Amino acid sequence: MVTPVGGIGLDVGDVTRDLRDRGSGRGVRGLRRSLRRHWQLYLLILIPIAYFVVFKYIPMANTIIAFKDYNVVDGVWGSDWAGVKHFERFFSNPIFWPVLRNTFVLSAYVVLASFPIPIVLALALNEVRLRFFKNTVQMVTYAPYFISTVVVVSMTILFLSPRVGLAAHVTQFFGLGTIDFLSDPDYFRHIYVLSDIWQTMGYSAVIYLAALAGIDPTLYEAARVDGASRWQKIRHVDIPGLMPTAMIVLVLGVGNVMAIGFEKAFLFQNSLNISQSEIIPTYTYKVGLLSADFSQAAAIGLFNGAINLVLLLAVNALVKRLTGNGLW
Repeated sequence: MVTPVGGIGLDVGDVTRDLRDRGSGRGVRGLRRSLRRHWQLYLLILIPIAYFVVFKYIPMANTIIAFKDYNVVDGVWGSDWAGVKHFERFFSNPIFWPVLRNTFVLSAYVVLASFPIPIVLALALNEVRLRFFKNTVQMVTYAPYFISTVVVVSMTILFLSPRVGLAAHVTQFFGLGTIDFLSDPDYFRHIYVLSDIWQTMGYSAVIYLAALAGIDPTLYEAARVDGASRWQKIRHVDIPGLMPTAMIVLVLGVGNVMAIGFEKAFLFQNSLNISQSEIIPTYTYKVGLLSADFSQAAAIGLFNGAINLVLLLAVNALVKRLTGNGLW
């Protein structure tokens, strides 16, 4: 049987035989045959592999500066060994727990708040029958994703400005006076999350719309025959069909819970809201680039990456046990 993949005829029987050959001790010969027959597919993945090797894996070797007293004169490998001194400095620093708490709370807030909204948007758009209205809503919600983060932050600052912002006029109209949202640390997380949702919900909804398009049409026909209402169809057909995709997106989101973006937090940050806006990425920037303490910054980044890895493995194992769906 020949299955077309991107315009390339892929013989499933040949691939099966290749796998059987490799499993029976003829791996080299099977691999050569697979390369000869399907070289187009291997060529397609060559560039992504090269990208990850050059820009992701090779630079990992330089994380060794987290265990050294790095200086630019001696270089990465010539600098004196320091062990875990820089990790101990960070853990004993009074700012450690506030920064860790701010990072975790803000990241968890982003994941929990932004996870259901694209699903709701996708379900709503899937029920719209007026094509013009559906396409318009998709375009309006999808377009902010292509706006630069700097521009989004600038727009938000102008909107929330206590002097000329639209928010100030609204609060004054309702008799609440003028509220300086950007200077009050209690509003920082809400501003960050809401602006992030506005910017990304349309893009994220496309993933769920694609998942909805892949649901077996016979399930909808069976629901109509059984007299199911729209809500019952959404509850018993659409949502179960979305769950595998939603779980993978959730695992990826939780896996990056400590890798929240630096740019937006840094642009929203000021001396008045720093008690909640100082997170690990902004603190790493100040330590590494402003203070030129590269070893300390590398140690903080490595610690942050280790937490992300543990969270990713734990959440993937939990989701796979509960739902049967996971990254691997």
